Amino acid sequence: MMASLALDDLLCTFVPIAVYWMYSGIYVLLGDLKQYRLHNKVEEDKKNIVSKKTVVKGVLLQQAFQILVSLLILTLMKDDNRVILPQPALHMIFLQFIVAMVVMDTWQYFMHRLLHMNKFLYKHIHSKHHDLVVPYPYGAMYNHLFEGLILDIIGGVLSYFVSGMTPRTTTYFLSFSAIKSVDDHSSMWLPANLLHVFFDNNSAYHDIHHQLYGIKYNFSQPFFITWDKILGTHMPFLLEKRKEGGFEARPIYQED
Repeated sequence: MMASLALDDLLCTFVPIAVYWMYSGIYVLLGDLKQYRLHNKVEEDKKNIVSKKTVVKGVLLQQAFQILVSLLILTLMKDDNRVILPQPALHMIFLQFIVAMVVMDTWQYFMHRLLHMNKFLYKHIHSKHHDLVVPYPYGAMYNHLFEGLILDIIGGVLSYFVSGMTPRTTTYFLSFSAIKSVDDHSSMWLPANLLHVFFDNNSAYHDIHHQLYGIKYNFSQPFFITWDKILGTHMPFLLEKRKEGGFEARPIYQED
């Protein structure tokens, strides 16, 4: 039983990372489908400040840091006498997912907004992520280590404790969060994408945020856009087809 518990605990750390690279790899393979891109390859090469190699190395460093912190947290939380809770019924898991998503969204909205509004934090911390004006799918976690700690690790821990998820359910939730984050940074608008059907917070919505005109809008991530709408940081947009192929997310308030 203890071995099973240890395995479930460790899966929370390693499975979401594996899912992150597998899902982003799918988008890399689809990257040549220009009819579904939000930016063409010329824009990608021209606007992004860092190379793809630098992004990959930065993400691997971020994930190594998260593994170390996660293992430290698991070690501090280890209790040989704690009761091992069985997996709840599906409807309870669904409810826990909803609670965890609300907690994650709330925490990340306010922390993300703070990283933008505080000039020191933006210059020295969050600007690294915005070196990607045209996001790469595998660049979703291209962040400063401090940002990864504040947004992702603390956000995940809070979601776990508040929702009451088991370690196994937490693995499912963090894996889904990884998929959602990669999708939001994919710079693509694929047909029949269920994540775009069920979530208004999507690749086009987040693409607006990565552009200069939207950098102080659309802070919400990774699931809902509720806090943006409540607090007046929501920038509506239209998704238009480009003549040369693909799509462009155009803010409604942008002057032509």
